[in-house]
Amino acid sequence: MSTVVETETLAPQAKRRGRWIEDWEPENAEFWERTGKRVARRNLVFSILAENLGFTVWSLMSIVVVSLGSVGFSFSVGQTFWLLIVPNLVGAVLRIPYTFAVPKFGGRAWTTVSASLLLIPTTMLIIAVTNPGTPYWFFLLTSAAMGFGGGNFSSSMANISFFYPEGKKGLALGLNAAGGNLGVAMVQLVVPIVISIGAGVNLAYAALFWMPFIVLATACAWFLMDSLTQAKPDGTSYRRAMSNKHTWVMSFLYIGTFGSFIGFSFAFPSLIKISFVEHKGFVALAFLGALIGSVSRPFGGWLSDRFGGAKVTLAVFLGMAVGVVGVLTSVSTKNFPLFFGSFIALFVLAGIGNGSTYRMIPAIFATQVEDTASAKRQAAAVVGIAGAIGAFGGVLVNLVFKFSLEGSKTLAPALTAFLVFYALCVATTWWFYLRSRVFARVPSLAYAGV
Repeated sequence: MSTVVETETLAPQAKRRGRWIEDWEPENAEFWERTGKRVARRNLVFSILAENLGFTVWSLMSIVVVSLGSVGFSFSVGQTFWLLIVPNLVGAVLRIPYTFAVPKFGGRAWTTVSASLLLIPTTMLIIAVTNPGTPYWFFLLTSAAMGFGGGNFSSSMANISFFYPEGKKGLALGLNAAGGNLGVAMVQLVVPIVISIGAGVNLAYAALFWMPFIVLATACAWFLMDSLTQAKPDGTSYRRAMSNKHTWVMSFLYIGTFGSFIGFSFAFPSLIKISFVEHKGFVALAFLGALIGSVSRPFGGWLSDRFGGAKVTLAVFLGMAVGVVGVLTSVSTKNFPLFFGSFIALFVLAGIGNGSTYRMIPAIFATQVEDTASAKRQAAAVVGIAGAIGAFGGVLVNLVFKFSLEGSKTLAPALTAFLVFYALCVATTWWFYLRSRVFARVPSLAYAGV
């Protein structure tokens, strides 16, 4: 934390002590236009930078693992998928404490710490791939350390939410989330290029390339971001949210959307290499899935505003079921264009679903809680809870792929399981949010964007 050096007036009723800001009033229009907007935008920019690198490091093993054989590391299918599962798991677990780190330590300090932690897994990866005798357990430990990047999403979203007024939070948080998600596409696009620089495959470059950017993001966070004294933990809202059934219903649906997005993002390069060896050159195009899925997320929010979040989410899961059928067909007929195209469709739909499910949460709690301020706080708590649980979906996706490929040497059992799961998501969405008797009991749901 920086020491308190002096007090300066930022705007009416707002003061700065070092990099700590007191009396932050984003709902005050005069304050927002004079000072708040500029400060909030600056913090958003550097938050996106740090979160983007967090997703980059979190998913780094997804593209590195397909080239390990080229540098002398021969791992089984099961071992390969554990290298994908472990960072998913650690990242999902860390999202819970990371959510509360910002109120505890301040947004500036925690963004600095969380960004600097990314240097640990990148350094470990360099050590692992440059030593021919590196044991498997060290690769597994390196993958676990990459999970640091997965926790960044929750702390980044929590931090930025304090800076913006209610009417502008949607766009700010959407940009923050999409900017982070794009890190998956970036790493899968850039790594195949940089590791081919020079003679042979230089896997150390996969980590070295990102380290200057991590140092830059850490420095920017420390010298250019701020902390708000008003950013306090809200345990009451979390307790109330956890006792509401809709918290768990929406978390289940978010497993289906974000869990699919992050799970497929981690697995897609390996699935291309394993299922279509003759087309393994297309691993370099695996980034398109994560890219399109990230870009389509805001579109899901826009569609939800226009047609209702529950209707969009229902359509998403129906579409994802069709996409799984397409992948099943492609695997049985060895049709790579159908395989690739079906997965791209799954990424698009998962991205739209990420946006629509997040849009449903505030609408649902607006009808469940009479006090508007309390409803907003509980909805914010649910976003944090669902984000953590949804990330566990990526673990489940890769576990299913692992068991399917190990047990039957084919993707068919895994894809069948996904088909059943998406059918459950369709039924859940309809049962809780689209049945006519729900509208009869809570008429406002029909008009709240749900």
